[in-house]
Amino acid sequence: MEFFSNIYGTLTGSLGPFGPLILVGTLGVVLVLVTIPIMISQSRDPIDKLKKATASGQPESHNKQKLRAKGHNDKLDKYANFLEPKDEKQLSQMRLTLMQAGYRNRDAVRYFHFAQFALGILGLVLGVAYFLIFKSGEGSTTQQMLLYILGPGGAGYMLPKYWVTKRQQQRQQEIEEGFPDSLDMMLTCVEAGQSMDQAIIRVSHEIRVSFPALAEEYEIVSQQMKAGRDKPSVLNDMAERCGVQDISSFVTVLIQSQTFGTSIGDALRIYAGEMRDKRVMRAEEKANKLPTKMTLATMMLTVPPLLIILVGPSVLGIMELVAMGSQ
Repeated sequence: MEFFSNIYGTLTGSLGPFGPLILVGTLGVVLVLVTIPIMISQSRDPIDKLKKATASGQPESHNKQKLRAKGHNDKLDKYANFLEPKDEKQLSQMRLTLMQAGYRNRDAVRYFHFAQFALGILGLVLGVAYFLIFKSGEGSTTQQMLLYILGPGGAGYMLPKYWVTKRQQQRQQEIEEGFPDSLDMMLTCVEAGQSMDQAIIRVSHEIRVSFPALAEEYEIVSQQMKAGRDKPSVLNDMAERCGVQDISSFVTVLIQSQTFGTSIGDALRIYAGEMRDKRVMRAEEKANKLPTKMTLATMMLTVPPLLIILVGPSVLGIMELVAMGSQ
């Protein structure tokens, strides 16, 4: 018992009254970091070993296989159970969100969850170090310790989600702003005698500098059409990837025009006019919101100086009268 008492006295003397609790928490984090790779590691399948040995004698076919699997990291397969949601619906929703944010890598979901895990652990380590160096002592409480340790960990865990959400919003705003101009260009190309496929390719090249996200979507559509996919499914995939209501309506117009055999030029002309009117209405809406947003800033920056100028002399006069009366 004397040995444990000496250890307890050393910990409380160096780390404060929460020294034993801090030591136990640090050991717990270390054990988690050591245990997780052991739990998620899987033994290598003998069939995979045989495939690799067979492919090693055929470097040309192996290179072709690597080209076909481009964008997929085979080393992350053994961590799939840990880095991917078990629910298929949740997994597909996460893939769609990352795709709308511009991350189309096949391992994007795994990278996202790995970033959450790594930044969460890093935040915990930094929180523990900060608390031990600056805040530990006799005056610290359990609530402060949990706040300084768990706060950075939670912030690091939520940082990738915040980043993806902001990227998704910025990308959708860029697509929404560039879509009316792309429709005008597409209408010009169609009226000049080009087909819809050629018009999409031309528009993707023309707007690449101004709206790269929308140009990328048009280029994907053109490549998928060249590969032989039917136009309705390609356009529906584009609407799903963009996540913008204007794109979904445009896809519906094109599919209905193709189904009923109406002129694509007429459909584009009408829809392009509606998109121009809609852009004007968005600009007018922002302009109408501007006075309301400026009211608070105007009051905060104008009213206090005005009150000082108007009321200040009166206050000084009253203070002088009070001082003279007291004498």
